[in-house]
Amino acid sequence: MLTEKKTLLGGLRFWDRNPKPEAAAYPLERKPEGEPMNEQAVKSAEHIVRSYEEELALLDKKIAQMGGLAEHILGKSFDSIERRDPMLAELVVKSDKQIDTLEREIEDQVISMIARRQPMANDLRHVMAALRITGDLERIGDLAKNIAKRALAIAHESHPKPLMTGLRHMGELALAQLKEVLDAYAERDADRALAVWRDDENIDAMYNSLFRELLTYMMEDPRNIGLSTHLLFGAKNIERVGDHTTNIAETVHFLVRGVNITDDRPKGDDTSSTLFAKE
Repeated sequence: MLTEKKTLLGGLRFWDRNPKPEAAAYPLERKPEGEPMNEQAVKSAEHIVRSYEEELALLDKKIAQMGGLAEHILGKSFDSIERRDPMLAELVVKSDKQIDTLEREIEDQVISMIARRQPMANDLRHVMAALRITGDLERIGDLAKNIAKRALAIAHESHPKPLMTGLRHMGELALAQLKEVLDAYAERDADRALAVWRDDENIDAMYNSLFRELLTYMMEDPRNIGLSTHLLFGAKNIERVGDHTTNIAETVHFLVRGVNITDDRPKGDDTSSTLFAKE
């Protein structure tokens, strides 16, 4: 039977299907001061702690799985654009769904752990860091898919070797940075994460150089505009991978040390203010 509560909040009545008995009718039993816990209570507490640690370990395992998958499809997306391989590009596009599935699983687990365990201090940083890293890895998966789509668009075009060499070097550096920051997370190494954070400007410098090369290539011959535009967007996607890797590095640093990186983020991308005019 539903019983109406007398308390009103904002004009709304709250209903309680099983109203609680008066506290005075059921006094709480208290253990005498200093009385040790019995053996059953100790075992129960140990089980709860062990179960909690297993959940945290499972969270790390899923992050490692998601990170490994992101590394894999990112590398394959670079291969597809360099080899002009449409079948490989299509495989990358389809593989992104696996990353999306893992993201949802990790989000559900984090929400469940916060609701049930109410983590604090280091444990709260742990689960929140996992949630933030998951978001960045999902975006990296999306960027890999975008690169693969560019590969599909230009699969039957001839690629200028100097431009492809620059794009490959940029991709290799972004992939190496992603692997390094995931290792930093697994090992809880704030110094390695900080090194990745500082090295992001190297990817930006490569992007600036490639941006100028592609603009020059387009101005030399308008027939190159279609190919160069797709390569330009592909390069921008790689540069964004570097930014998300930097985000993960900041999260790892906060997880390990409990403080944010206070320095300004190193940025070397000046393409937003670059304007070329044909002479």
